[in-house]
Amino acid sequence: MKNLQRNLSARHIRFLALGSAIGTGLFYGSASAIQLAGPAVILAYIVGGAAVYMVMRALGEMVVRQPVSGSFGRYARDNLGPLAGFLTGWTYILEMVIVCLADVTAFGIYMGFWFPDVPQWIWVLGIVMLICGLNLCNVKVYGEMEFWLALVKILAIVAMIVGGGVILFAGVQLHSEHAPAVSNLWSHGGFLPNGWGGLVASLAVVMFAYGGIEIIGITGGEAKNPEKVIPRAINAVPARILLFYVLTMCVLMTIFPWTGIGSQGSPFVQIFSGLGIKSAAAILNVIVISAAISAINSNIFGAGRMMFGMAEHGQAPAAFSATSRHGVPWVTVLVMTFALLGGVVLNYLIPEGVFLIIASIATFATVWVWLMILLSQVAMRRRLSAQEVAALKFKVPLWPVGPALAIAFMLFVIGVLGYMEDTRVALYVGAGWIALMSVAYQFGVKPKEAQLRNSMSLE
Repeated sequence: MKNLQRNLSARHIRFLALGSAIGTGLFYGSASAIQLAGPAVILAYIVGGAAVYMVMRALGEMVVRQPVSGSFGRYARDNLGPLAGFLTGWTYILEMVIVCLADVTAFGIYMGFWFPDVPQWIWVLGIVMLICGLNLCNVKVYGEMEFWLALVKILAIVAMIVGGGVILFAGVQLHSEHAPAVSNLWSHGGFLPNGWGGLVASLAVVMFAYGGIEIIGITGGEAKNPEKVIPRAINAVPARILLFYVLTMCVLMTIFPWTGIGSQGSPFVQIFSGLGIKSAAAILNVIVISAAISAINSNIFGAGRMMFGMAEHGQAPAAFSATSRHGVPWVTVLVMTFALLGGVVLNYLIPEGVFLIIASIATFATVWVWLMILLSQVAMRRRLSAQEVAALKFKVPLWPVGPALAIAFMLFVIGVLGYMEDTRVALYVGAGWIALMSVAYQFGVKPKEAQLRNSMSLE
C-alpha cells in the first residue's frame, strides 16, 4: 500500500475550496434565501460567513499541528473519542454524497436546456463516469482540473458584479417597472420586510451555501508544505467566498426589487441580458454546468480521502486504504461512483422531484460536521500544556470567546432546522442517521477496535 502524495499546491487548495463551496446554489438557489429574508439576507451571509471563518480557523489550527489524511474525522477521534470520530467522518461522507447527488441531478437538468429530448438520466450517467475517471488520475491532474473549473465560476461571479455595477451607476435601463437604485434595498417593505423570523429562516439556506469549504482540511495529507499552504488558503478562501456572496446579493437587490428576484428565471441571466449580451441564458448554462462538475469533482475527492483516513484506523473497510501507483485511493473513488449511480436510478424514476428530496438533508450534515470541528479544537486546546499551546503555529483568533460563539451559533442553526416546517425533515433524517451510525459503531466497529488494540498489546 502506497501513501498519498503531496502534490497539491496553494493554488490548487484555494480553488478546490472555492469550487466546493461556490456551487450551483449561488446561480439559481440564492433566490429562495432572498425571498425568506428580503434585503436582510445580506446580514445572514455576513453572520454565517463569520461563523464559518471561525470553523476554518479551528480546523486550520489542528491541520497545521497535525496534517494527516482523514483530517477532522481523525481530530474528532483523537480529541472527542472514537465514536465522535466515526460519526464525524461518516456524516461528512453522507454530506458529500447528498450534495453530489444534487449536483449530478442539476447537471442533467442543465443539459436539458440544449437537448430537451434526451432523457435526464443519460447525462447523469455520463458525468458520473467522466468524473470517476478524473479522480483516478494523479492528484496533481485532479487539482489542475479543479483550478480551471472553479476559475470559470469565479470569473462569472466577478463579471456579474461588475456588470451589475455598470447597470447601477451608468443608468442602464432594464425591462422592469422599477429602475436600478441603491434604495431598492429598503424601498419595498423595508430592509427587514419579513421581520427577524424571515432572517432566521434564511440561515438554513445560507449555511448550506457555505457547505464544502471544510475540504481545505481534507487536503492536509496531500498538500505541499502544509504549514505554509494551509494557513494561506484558510485566510484567503473564507473572505473571498463571503465577499462573493455579499457583493452578489447587494448587486442583485439594488438592480431588481427583492420581491421579483427569481420570478423571471435566473437573475444572472437578467443582468447579462440587460447589458445587451445575446444568448445570456446559454452562457449561464455553460457556467452552471462547469459549476456542477467542479462541485461534484471536489466532493468525490473529499469523501474519498475521508474514507481513506478512516480505513487506516479500522472505522471503514480496510480495502478503502488501498492506493494506486499514483497515490490515489482508488477503491474509495469507485465506492463514491457507485453511490452516485444511485442518482442515475433516481433520475430515471423521478426526474422531476429528485432535486428537492436529496438537497433538503445536506444542511444538517454540514452544520453537524462544523460543530464537531469546533468541539474537537476546544477539546484539543484543553488537553495541551501551556508550552504546547505557545508552540502552535496557526492559532484560533479570539480564543476562547470566538469558538464558543461559533458553537452556540451552530446549535442555533440546528434548532432552526427543527423549528421551520419546511426544513424539519432534515432534522428528523439527521437524527435518525446519527442514531443508526451510533448503533453501527457500537455493534460493528467497537468490537473490532478492541480486537485491534489487544493484538497490538500482545505484540
